Amino acid sequence: MLSGSYTPTPFGHTLIVGAGPAAVHTAVHLAHGGWCSLLGLMNRRGPHTTQLAQELERSKFTLVSSVQTASTDPYRIQASITDWYEGCDRPDDLWDTLFLCTPSDAYNDVLRALQPDSLTRLKTIVLLSPGMGSNLLVQSMLGASKDRIDVISLSTYYAATKFEPGSFRAARTKAYKKRISIASDKPGSMAVRDVKRFVESLGVQCGVAGRSIEAESRSVTTYVHPPLFMNDFSLDEILGCAISKKSMYKLYPEGPITPDAIRTMVRLWREISEWLRSLGAEPVNLLGFLNDDNYPVHEATLSRDEIDRFTEWEPVKQEYLLYVRYASILIDPFSVPDENGRYFDFSAVPYKQAYQDGNGKWMIPRIPLEDYKKLKLICGLAQKANIAMPQASALIERFEARLDAFVREKGADRVHPELFLDTTSAHVEAVWREMRRGL
Repeated sequence: MLSGSYTPTPFGHTLIVGAGPAAVHTAVHLAHGGWCSLLGLMNRRGPHTTQLAQELERSKFTLVSSVQTASTDPYRIQASITDWYEGCDRPDDLWDTLFLCTPSDAYNDVLRALQPDSLTRLKTIVLLSPGMGSNLLVQSMLGASKDRIDVISLSTYYAATKFEPGSFRAARTKAYKKRISIASDKPGSMAVRDVKRFVESLGVQCGVAGRSIEAESRSVTTYVHPPLFMNDFSLDEILGCAISKKSMYKLYPEGPITPDAIRTMVRLWREISEWLRSLGAEPVNLLGFLNDDNYPVHEATLSRDEIDRFTEWEPVKQEYLLYVRYASILIDPFSVPDENGRYFDFSAVPYKQAYQDGNGKWMIPRIPLEDYKKLKLICGLAQKANIAMPQASALIERFEARLDAFVREKGADRVHPELFLDTTSAHVEAVWREMRRGL
């Protein structure tokens, strides 16, 4: 442990849990901007953590963030961590704030290892990339410390960040979100104001939603990833043996976008919207959300009236408008064309395919495995509320059938154990109890 003296800051002594690119970027900017007094980093044991530990030793425990976006001049900053933990065992009792920078389906295991009741100084937990219901799930695990700990949900991670080639301690950010939402379920939360100020210091607009479930519903992947990447076209690319030459956001046959995929997207959005309304939460305008919070198209393509009134149109027109939107961002409509008049090929995003880890075990990439887990939790909660979700259920059933076939093909003994873990039922029960408690 390398702990130093205390200096008053918005987040105080801050522990980053997780060590992916988003965690590194967040850690550096928290420390460099004076948002925390001590900075700790924790990650579960494994090959990634072992290599990162070696890099940290060589660099005197320094993390690096480089940023180069279309709207900012490139810059590179660094920060030193004061405490490093290999493994999510019980940390020292000196942390005021936790930033959970792990996939949302790992929150349960992380918090069980951290034992929040033993962290007597802990006042705030920030969820960087939650799913719908994540805040309530975390609250359900806080036990006697629930009243003193404020859990803040971001709608989504606020940037597009990857590791620099050959390094696990240096992250490179190529874009920031235009706008995200955050929320706490504690009335008059002071911590939510500090998180808002931190996000806005990065040049990202940050709105405060009334409830955590509303903030968590404002993640575009919830509505887009299942219909585009849990269909047979995409699963053939992700689970297939041949190297994929298709793209994730192109129209068929170059990619998965067809009228049927867009119809599935509209149906899924309508089902989730009905469930949100049953909770007293405000659903998103899907087209407005895609255009205004993510990436816009020219008004000559989609008028402001068509976008603003999207929720009023019949499903067929909603499908048409969404198809137009995706067809219009095959290229970046705001890029500068080259000497041949070609715009930037915005949709040429290759599929990540199933792979073997360092132990030779087959694993499925985060897209769509994490999306499947999030959707299954939503579907389970909707069933508790007697809200039918036939489209969500169909997507889940298709993915599970393809996953079963993949396991049979590779052999159960050659597949990563994580693919056999399903904690959805327990998570649904925990979140549902918190929901009922709040009614």
